[in-house]
Amino acid sequence: MVFQKPPDGGWGWVIVVVSFFTQFLCYGSPLAVGVLYVEWLDAFGEGKGKTAWVGSLANGIGLLASPVCSICVSSFGARPVAIFSGFMVAGGLMMSSFAPNIYFLYISYGIVVGLGCGLLYTATVTITCHYFDKRRGLALGLISTGSSVGLFIYAALQRELIDLYGLDGCLLIVGALSLNILACGSLMRPLESSDSPPPEKTCVDKVPDQYFVYHEKEKTVEENISILEKGYVDEKCANSIPDYKQDNVLNKNVLSSINVNEKDTYKKKVVEQTNFCKQLAKRKWQLYLNYWRETMVLFKNKVFSALFVAILLFDIGGFPPSLLMEDVARSANINEDDYHMPLISIIGIMTAVGKFTLGILADIKWVNTLYLYITTLLMTGVALFAIPFARSYLTLAMLSGILGFLTGNWSIFPYVTTKTVGIEKLTHAYGILMFFAGLGNSLGPPIVGWFYDWTQEYDTAFYFSGFCVLLGGFLLLLAALPCWNTCTSQSSKLPPNIYSYKVASSA
Repeated sequence: MVFQKPPDGGWGWVIVVVSFFTQFLCYGSPLAVGVLYVEWLDAFGEGKGKTAWVGSLANGIGLLASPVCSICVSSFGARPVAIFSGFMVAGGLMMSSFAPNIYFLYISYGIVVGLGCGLLYTATVTITCHYFDKRRGLALGLISTGSSVGLFIYAALQRELIDLYGLDGCLLIVGALSLNILACGSLMRPLESSDSPPPEKTCVDKVPDQYFVYHEKEKTVEENISILEKGYVDEKCANSIPDYKQDNVLNKNVLSSINVNEKDTYKKKVVEQTNFCKQLAKRKWQLYLNYWRETMVLFKNKVFSALFVAILLFDIGGFPPSLLMEDVARSANINEDDYHMPLISIIGIMTAVGKFTLGILADIKWVNTLYLYITTLLMTGVALFAIPFARSYLTLAMLSGILGFLTGNWSIFPYVTTKTVGIEKLTHAYGILMFFAGLGNSLGPPIVGWFYDWTQEYDTAFYFSGFCVLLGGFLLLLAALPCWNTCTSQSSKLPPNIYSYKVASSA
């Protein structure tokens, strides 16, 4: 199907608004899960590492399943996927209110809500890209702030709902609010196809090798036909019985009068279809081989190899504060009366500021986006090392703001990936990197929680987190300094990828 040229406006701005609210509604609770995390610790009495799996799965499962999410949106369209995913998110949140144990939450909140968020993110990004071309960067930037604003508002909202209605009532109300995703999804009208239909492909274009395979195997076809004829005669002889009645003789005469040419044509078609299926299976296998071959070519790039290690370590160490900061404040015995704003809300609003600011810096010609990204990694590591020394609300609030701002480096990560592998390999490389980012999101909070369970304090846990982020930043810096120009020049000479791979990114 051929779509119209992206209008860069019109109904596209409606798409931007509904996509913004979709990400606001679906990511608000999972990103602000730190408020619920404290309540789940008291409700189920499990260890911090085991409880942290709930929030880490909700935020990481969408990235881990990004290829599946992309296939669903490509197959069914953004609108049906958004509506279906709205039911998933709302249903998962409501089911979580009836959770009898932490294991039930792994499925209801971690997997169901997380997968629904991943599907919704892919749907909103895909439909926005269909409607915008020249203003695509602006449109994607606007909808991506929906998750950050959701984190800011939901952190305070969920705390207030817990005080008024308890944990179960909070999850029921938040799940009911998520049903508004259905209304947003219904407005995601697909871009209409162009009035002039594309020229219909010929049969040769549809199955390009079908006739060539047949002519190359012409001798084999004739041999197969002779084999089929022999089998037909043998079966006829085996099934023949003495003619006791005249009717049997007449029936055999009728069967023998069938047009032989029609039989030959049918047999040729059968053999032709068999050869075509074999060729198709061989071609599909070649696609998989090419995919893995291109993946290995990507890892020959030193900067890309360091980048995937850096993004994995960054998410292992940098994601836990957004989940555990509230419990860090409680462990530091900070008086709740000193709270002017939830720490997670500060992280959320500063993440939105960081996305815009770092995005603007990345557009400046003399700014190297790779070095800018490395700078954010190193500063994040230093901020994580400072958390154990924070003993007041003001200090934790300042560190939360710094970490939130630096987490906005997600907005420049596509720039860094493009600079590293080239535009031809962007989709393929970005999908691999997002998979490892999801893996880091899933593992980071439980690891930090296990450190607390072993040591009964967060100091060692955040020293470990800071070490992971600093290690990733230094490895990327070492890979970038000596061979940055060499790697980029080599990646630009790589043959263009003739296959397309669709991915989703994190909010």
